Amino acid sequence: MSSAVKLDRRVVKTRKAIHQAFLTLFYSRDMESITINEIADLADVNRGTVYLHYSDKYDLLDTLIEEHIQNMIGFCDPDSQTRIRDELVPLFEYLKEHSDFFSAMLTTSKSLMFRKHLTTIISANMKSKLDRNPPSGTDIPIELQAQFMTSAFVGMIEWWIEQKMSNSPKYMATQIEKLFESGYKD
Repeated sequence: MSSAVKLDRRVVKTRKAIHQAFLTLFYSRDMESITINEIADLADVNRGTVYLHYSDKYDLLDTLIEEHIQNMIGFCDPDSQTRIRDELVPLFEYLKEHSDFFSAMLTTSKSLMFRKHLTTIISANMKSKLDRNPPSGTDIPIELQAQFMTSAFVGMIEWWIEQKMSNSPKYMATQIEKLFESGYKD
């Protein structure tokens, strides 16, 4: 049993090294010019080890994106009755903890695919929240409101990353909550 735990730790450590190496290259170079050999060298693993975990560099990118999107979904419960800020604080903490990934995905010219995926997920969550608890005093369709709030939220995440995350996650969550709430006041 002890060796199984060690193996799992080694797999986790290896994948983390591969992910970090890939992100380092992705942040500074065009995806087409990145090779598996470069990823392996930078991760200090054998090329075959990279292929053991991923079929190619695109599979690696897709896996990274999907893992982070799924983790982010975990912070956003569309059925939750909690305040926006209370959901956003842990989400911003997650963004900060994985700033290398989000910097590479949201602040490079290659970020369109990730941004679209992120926007789709957040928009669905926003729409679900608004469907359940529609703001009063507005005739703006909920779909439009959800898209507006999603674009604003993703834009704030990008801005926060570009500012080197100089504000705390709690501060960012509070400000976004205030902005969203102020949009519904007369």
